[in-house]
Amino acid sequence: MGTVRLMVLDVLKPHEPSILDLSKKIAGVPGVANVDITIMSVDRKVETAKITIEGTDFSYDKIQKIINDYGATVKSIDRVVTGKRTVIG
Repeated sequence: MGTVRLMVLDVLKPHEPSILDLSKKIAGVPGVANVDITIMSVDRKVETAKITIEGTDFSYDKIQKIINDYGATVKSIDRVVTGKRTVIG
């Protein structure tokens, strides 16, 4: 099985907890080096976020559990990079 290096998730989340709290929690997953969360749209009760995770072989299952524990849902996995290095472009 290939090493997961980068993953981009489309996530629907409540306004609270903040993306700062969520990013810190995801960053604590073994193998995660960087987390970037961008709010793409805001509705009355929810936000749509693009979460980009970089690292060296991290677990999607652990990340998904954190997202779910924060009351959010992964709508889709929009990009995955596996292998020995990250593909640019």
